[in-house]
Amino acid sequence: MAPLRPVLRVLFDEAHQEAWTVRPEVAARMQPTHPADASYARAADLLRARRVQVDVHADGALDAGALRDAHVVVLAHPSEPKWEATTGAGSPVLTAAELDALETHVNAGGGLVVLGESEQDKYGNNLNALLARFGVQIDHATVQDYSNNLNATPSWVRADLGTGERGAGGDLLATVAGATFYRAGTLSIVNAGADFQVLARTSASASAPNAPLALALRHGAGRVVVLADSDLFGDDCLGDLGHAALWTNIMAWAGQHAYATPARAQRSEALEDPAWTRLRDATDRLRVLQDADGTLDTTKHDTTTVAALVDTMAASVDALAPRFPHQRDHLDAVVADLRAWDFASRPDFAASLELFRPDQHRADAIEHLVLFPMYTQNGSRDTRFEALLVRTPWPQWLAELERDRYDNPKFVPVTLTDNTAGYDSECAVLFPETVSVATKAAANHFGGIFCDREAERFRRVVTAAADTVGLNLPPDAAALLRSERLSLDTYVLWDLIHDRAHSRGDLPFDPFMIRQRMPYWMYSLEELRCDLTAFGEAVKLEAEGLAFARNVQYAVLFDRIFRFPVTGARVRNYDGLGGQLLFAYLHRHGFVHWTDNRLTVEWDRLAEGVAGLRAEVETLYREGIDRSKLAQWGAAHDLVARYVLPASGSTWSAGVRAYADVEDPRPYIDDVKPDEFPLSMFYTSLKAKLEPTLARPAAVRAPAVAA
Repeated sequence: MAPLRPVLRVLFDEAHQEAWTVRPEVAARMQPTHPADASYARAADLLRARRVQVDVHADGALDAGALRDAHVVVLAHPSEPKWEATTGAGSPVLTAAELDALETHVNAGGGLVVLGESEQDKYGNNLNALLARFGVQIDHATVQDYSNNLNATPSWVRADLGTGERGAGGDLLATVAGATFYRAGTLSIVNAGADFQVLARTSASASAPNAPLALALRHGAGRVVVLADSDLFGDDCLGDLGHAALWTNIMAWAGQHAYATPARAQRSEALEDPAWTRLRDATDRLRVLQDADGTLDTTKHDTTTVAALVDTMAASVDALAPRFPHQRDHLDAVVADLRAWDFASRPDFAASLELFRPDQHRADAIEHLVLFPMYTQNGSRDTRFEALLVRTPWPQWLAELERDRYDNPKFVPVTLTDNTAGYDSECAVLFPETVSVATKAAANHFGGIFCDREAERFRRVVTAAADTVGLNLPPDAAALLRSERLSLDTYVLWDLIHDRAHSRGDLPFDPFMIRQRMPYWMYSLEELRCDLTAFGEAVKLEAEGLAFARNVQYAVLFDRIFRFPVTGARVRNYDGLGGQLLFAYLHRHGFVHWTDNRLTVEWDRLAEGVAGLRAEVETLYREGIDRSKLAQWGAAHDLVARYVLPASGSTWSAGVRAYADVEDPRPYIDDVKPDEFPLSMFYTSLKAKLEPTLARPAAVRAPAVAA
């Protein structure tokens, strides 16, 4: 599969006689009989799989120029050649200018990872001169532990891991099962006021009891991680215990500032065109004059003014059309539909909708101009004219996954470049069925999903939730909450798989349920089933080598259990109920724990828990094929009620439900309570605390341009 664009840049210094290299050919030269003893190649590959660009500084000064494009710098045990086989370049001693450059790098938000060794002083480097600037020293020592070691080797010290930090900043020890330090020194904190955390210590039985072996600290806008041993991430040892997880956690944590850098906006010539601003402004002025059904009361509004607005809109579309050659026929039809509107009737844009085919132009970064009378799904049910500039992200890796594995020809991910006021809402879709047409036989060629809007509200709400509940958040998940690029790509992949899942599996009813009336928990289970499917597919993709797919697992979990239940009114909130069910299932079965006002996820078992709930839902579906509609509704209610308590007085609860099994049970839906499954105490409290973060930030618009 085509590689995903790197999001983080890590620079390995190999210009100061380092004892480790990420270059296999250099490792083979350093240790001809056993290159793995000098190689960090596997560690570098782990990073590359996680969208990290790994560069090498092989020669010259480690100055501001060398550091300019680096997000994280790694110094892996510089040494005089008489003690170690080394990379062979330069001196192990950093110059004063290099020390200054590294400190400036950290102060400005960069990451720094320093790996020392036992008997640190003998190697002839001046790492301690660098680390003194951050309040840390590597001690000249070799720890022995006869009680707590690996393979009965006293110098292979098993570390006591710390507790890790909680919240959106990331827990450096999340998913780390353990660590062994091989012939390690110890660390000393010489600035007690520094913002540090001890990641690993020696045990009480060690020759230097309870001494730090690894620590992390914040300095200025950046982050520093120091370890008293460099072997644990070498090719020979990276697979031991939790070393690989610790390595990737360290690099993600050290690079948090870079992840938070806003994505570079893509230039839009259409946005810069005054014709777009005229179109957007005229459309906004017209839309507020329309009645709820899209008509316009000509007895209340001056038709001359309305006609002038329509003329401006039509002329603006014509002016913009050359910028969208792939939409030429469609935009001509838009102008024709617009001019055919008589104001007093519902607008009919069936002709132009039939020609709007973004599904046929899924090319990365392509833009589309949209002008339709429509309602904004979960924003407003009133039909109004809306104008949008949208862009389709369609990178090569996504195109290949859709082509070879998740065929979904109608799926169109989009991002909003600009929009009229009606889309200043939580609406994250652009669907054909929302467009005003005269007949029901409307086109249904595409399904547009605003993955940028989904990603933004995910970052906003889940960041606040993680801090509120004191979550043990892995650093790569913390990076996801900070990164526009990572979160956008995550939602594109999630949406692709979710959307496809609606038409796959043992389905006892119309998978989209658009034309059916059912109790709202049926919609809840269908949407949740598709999300659990996306989670399961992401687990498979990760196991096959697409490490990025882990972000889809994070997104499904966090969006479902944090944002969905507390967003929107408690009136048949089917997405909210799906989140409640997922959380309750995971909590009931011990995959998450709410203890001491902190939420802990058992990350190593989470996939098992999600798969368990998915199995229950899929069993319901499979057996539902042989049930009556009413019996299936009741069985689905029972499944939800096993984990989420129904409202008091529910007539749908097992043991109370007494409905005749008739061919058309739809009248019984009227007995469903508006909040059939109320929020638990956990969610009632969480909702109150997250309320300030739930509202979207106000849109900032370019000024209107006179017609």
